[in-house]
Amino acid sequence: MTAPLLEVTDLSVRFDTDDGSVHAVDRLSYTLALGEVLGLVGESGCGKSVSALSLLGLLPQTATVTGKASFDGTDLLEVSARQLRRIRGREISFVFQEPMTSLNPVFTVGKQISEVLRRHLDLSSRQARRRTIELLKLVRIPAAERRVEEYPHQLSGGMRQRVMIAMALACDPKILIADEPTTALDVTIQAGILDLMRDLRERLGTAIVLITHNLGVVADIADRVVVMYAGRKAEEAPVRELFANPQHPYTIGLLNAIPRLGEEGNGRVRLQEIPGRVPSLSEPLDHCAFADRCPRADDLTRSHVPDLERVGPEHLVACFHPGGEWRR
Repeated sequence: MTAPLLEVTDLSVRFDTDDGSVHAVDRLSYTLALGEVLGLVGESGCGKSVSALSLLGLLPQTATVTGKASFDGTDLLEVSARQLRRIRGREISFVFQEPMTSLNPVFTVGKQISEVLRRHLDLSSRQARRRTIELLKLVRIPAAERRVEEYPHQLSGGMRQRVMIAMALACDPKILIADEPTTALDVTIQAGILDLMRDLRERLGTAIVLITHNLGVVADIADRVVVMYAGRKAEEAPVRELFANPQHPYTIGLLNAIPRLGEEGNGRVRLQEIPGRVPSLSEPLDHCAFADRCPRADDLTRSHVPDLERVGPEHLVACFHPGGEWRR
């Protein structure tokens, strides 16, 4: 077997605040192979985005990051700021969650993409403009020669997201990290963005880390899924295995919360919510983080932290009482 392109081991992130420490990520581990799409799934505040930002040195100075993140033989958490700047944008690119706030409103989209090309590839202005138009065409933006002169506010949400993807792909990165790339987009535009990412993976061989709370998006594009809860990995499996045989009660709860047409006469079924709230992350938990919301909780789950156990060839779960049915 070939070595993974990215191997994250025991990644932990702590923020120091005036009210104490917040343990946002707790010993997260995963691998990413060349050309693979890995989905990081979980509700808001579970540590998905923080874990990805920490790899590229994009967290504030109040953050303390420990662990190891080996990329192509280099530990991203140990390199100098100068080395990390060379990697960031050129070999690992990030598509941020909200393109309207990520793009500079006073520069044209062409100017912003060209800046990336000139910074990392040392292209001339003319070469950068020509490459920018090629990138806009690559992400299926019509009339690219005209759009290159437009400002972010002149584009739709879907167009702005495509510009962000074009900028991320400018230097042919080996890894693309996409943070909620379809949030706030309507269903038709979502489908177009996912189809674009799938096509780019197939054509360019780019590995993708897809951060999302939407399991429908994961089912559509991911090869493998890591489910996170309260900063920890709750479950990991190939995408088909996860949907066919979910093991963690939290994963089952997420699946049951997906809207679907009902079988009843009125065509509607009440969504099943996960009761309770995410625990405070001010201190490392000494028990299962999901215990207070879990229908299977007992004295064991309330007093011990479950280890990740293998329940299949590529299926891991951190649960003392795995298994169960979900409403398909």
